[in-house]
Amino acid sequence: MITQALVSQAVLIAEKRRNNPAASVYSGRARMMLERGVYAAKSSNWLVIVSGFFEPVFYLLAFGFGIGQLIGNLTDGNGNPVTYAAFIAPALLATSAMNGAIYDSTWNVFFKLHFGKIYQVMLSSSLGPLDVALGEITWALLRGLVYSLGFMAIVVPLGLITDAWGLLAIPAATLIAFGFASFGMAITSYFHSFQQMNWLNFFLLPMFLFSGTFFPVSVFPQWIQVIVQALPLWQGVELVRSLTLGIIHWGLLGHVAYFVVMIVGGMWFTTVRLRALFMR
Repeated sequence: MITQALVSQAVLIAEKRRNNPAASVYSGRARMMLERGVYAAKSSNWLVIVSGFFEPVFYLLAFGFGIGQLIGNLTDGNGNPVTYAAFIAPALLATSAMNGAIYDSTWNVFFKLHFGKIYQVMLSSSLGPLDVALGEITWALLRGLVYSLGFMAIVVPLGLITDAWGLLAIPAATLIAFGFASFGMAITSYFHSFQQMNWLNFFLLPMFLFSGTFFPVSVFPQWIQVIVQALPLWQGVELVRSLTLGIIHWGLLGHVAYFVVMIVGGMWFTTVRLRALFMR
């Protein structure tokens, strides 16, 4: 009886997708992916998620309040003095959002693609590739948001958010997490080995170090500045730092547009890639 019910359900799904081409891409059930992520986090992954929160906090303590005592004050975009800790805190907030999103949308997705074989099972149900992409990217986004909220809960009492505009740093960090999650999953869908996955660290570490996180990019030659300013983390750092320091200008919309393009492009590529891999 159980086998017959499963076969009947599979036939209904196949007929639904045949009669409605859009159903083969999106069924409106991305929330199922979120529910699975919650159950998985509660059962086994919670320690990994919690441990990832502490990295930017350690950087803030070691550099902001440690090395910062030797460096002294810097200046913000308006030429006003700002402590070194207040200078790097927004950059570490953007980095925290990036880390929370990128690792969940890359390593976890890589395991599900090539070892857990989870997506094959999901896409044989009523879920479409856009459901899977939305669900996984949203789950990674939520992890990035949790990291950002936790980090803000530390820096606000320390007095490192110097302007009321800093409240917008949370939605800005959420946008950053969304962008990296979308792009991360799209890239991971093309990787086939752990050696290829290590390319992520080869790219992320230099981007973290040179995207204006610990010092202004103006110290670089002009041609290096152009390269750095094209990187997504620099866009995020500049967006969050401007908000927390109260430097509001129309150029911030350019940073927002950068991540919107990143989100839309990542979602599209992920959906196309999942459909090509599992729904031939």
